[in-house]
Amino acid sequence: MRRVSRIVASSASSLLANASAAAAKHSFTVTLSARQDLQHVAEKSIPGEFVKWGSLGFFRTSRFATGFTPLQPKPLDSIMDIERVKDRSAEDIASIWDDYHLGRGHIGASMKAKLFHLLEQRAADCRYFVIPLWRGSGYTTMFVQVQMPHMLITGLEDYKARGTQASPYFTIAYYKEFAETKDIALIRGDVVFTSKLTDSEAKWLLETAQSFYLNDARYKLVERFNKETREFEFKDVLRALEMPVL
Repeated sequence: MRRVSRIVASSASSLLANASAAAAKHSFTVTLSARQDLQHVAEKSIPGEFVKWGSLGFFRTSRFATGFTPLQPKPLDSIMDIERVKDRSAEDIASIWDDYHLGRGHIGASMKAKLFHLLEQRAADCRYFVIPLWRGSGYTTMFVQVQMPHMLITGLEDYKARGTQASPYFTIAYYKEFAETKDIALIRGDVVFTSKLTDSEAKWLLETAQSFYLNDARYKLVERFNKETREFEFKDVLRALEMPVL
């Protein structure tokens, strides 16, 4: 665990430099690596347009796929009958959305339009972050990339090990069709690899990732990771989450 923490702290600068350089060519970039592999970071990118990774609603497997082919994003009207609910209240729509996803192996959530727009604004400025996922007596470091209306989360170790073959563990799609009329944005999360992430862990990661972008104090850490990488300390993230610094 200490090794992972040191890698996150020491590689942040290289991560963001390479991510920025590759963004024009590849939207989702593999940029975290062990110190001895930093010279190869530029080659470690997942090909394909980011939007294709947006929603993987029917792709759930316990295997870590090689050469994973992402599905097209799922439009909202393929999940929900928009015409039938457009006259319902925001509370009813959120309840229907949550009930639909309950027990289906997916995560349904919602947020106020104001928060959605704040997330959009901040994610446009700071696309990357790292979050520790506590498991038993230690944590696994997860890498987050936000490119609204999508968020992708995967494991740091799989990025380091698989490079171009790495795939997201968890994909999140935001739907703003009701943002103006109902003051609500709908959120759908899909766990792609159930062997890597449980639904409860995915829900926690969704809520935690959003909190780092929406809470002013926590967002300062996101800004530091993206803009002042030499000053970024992973232990500050652990403290923000009240996790022990290992």
